[in-house]
Amino acid sequence: MYVKMIEVDPTAPTEEENQQRAVTKPRYMTWRETISSTATLGFRIEGIKKEDGSVNKDFKKTKSREQVMAAFREFTKANANILKSYLSRLEDIRRTLEQSVFFKTHEVIGSSLLFIHDKKEQAKVWMIDFGKTTPLPEGQELDHRVSWVEGNREDGYLYGLDNLIDILREMADETDAN
Repeated sequence: MYVKMIEVDPTAPTEEENQQRAVTKPRYMTWRETISSTATLGFRIEGIKKEDGSVNKDFKKTKSREQVMAAFREFTKANANILKSYLSRLEDIRRTLEQSVFFKTHEVIGSSLLFIHDKKEQAKVWMIDFGKTTPLPEGQELDHRVSWVEGNREDGYLYGLDNLIDILREMADETDAN
């Protein structure tokens, strides 16, 4: 994790971490969230693969709303139909999650949203990667819009989804206006 950290920002480790050439996992994860949009928007972009086969995984420092919008513009080519399809699907996912007893009683860590579209403007979003999803003790529920602090088990899933929906709605509105 130390090597990953210095590859992104050689000035990030403390003097002690540099001496030990190591960082703890919680420290690395906290740092990773603060340099990406996770801390501000509740989600981050891990990678994009475009129709020409090119892959971009250089999103570690994609932090601001504007940077996220730029990445989605490039990915969708600012196609209004694709943006609206993604937006509709994300709104469906949110409605389903808000009503789900399973979701309220499970901590969802490390899951992803997979966005796929084609030249025919068919666009879908799937929830994937549930290997770290864990049930809560009997009688406990999560809000999923509360920020994570050590020990509270809140994952901020809906907070991130709300922000993502808001971004795509703004982008879809912009494409309609043009």
